[in-house]
Amino acid sequence: MGRKEKIYEKVMSGKSDSNIDFSDFRYMIQSMGFRERIRGDHYFMSRGDMLERINIQPKGNKAKPYQVKQIRELIKKYKLEV
Repeated sequence: MGRKEKIYEKVMSGKSDSNIDFSDFRYMIQSMGFRERIRGDHYFMSRGDMLERINIQPKGNKAKPYQVKQIRELIKKYKLEV
């Protein structure tokens, strides 16, 4: 199991939303085909076949738990894979 898959499993488990490294979180989202635009500490992610856009920000070096949950819901809704 590679790095992307480990991060994906951690996000999808929902057990450690407050303990996901922000750089790993970004890497996983990008590996699913999202393009990134950065403005300050806001990272805007978009994908051509989705209406929703993702906005994430770090909290220290971790991802914000509520944003991890939002991404998990989008992954389920669109059946995204890494």
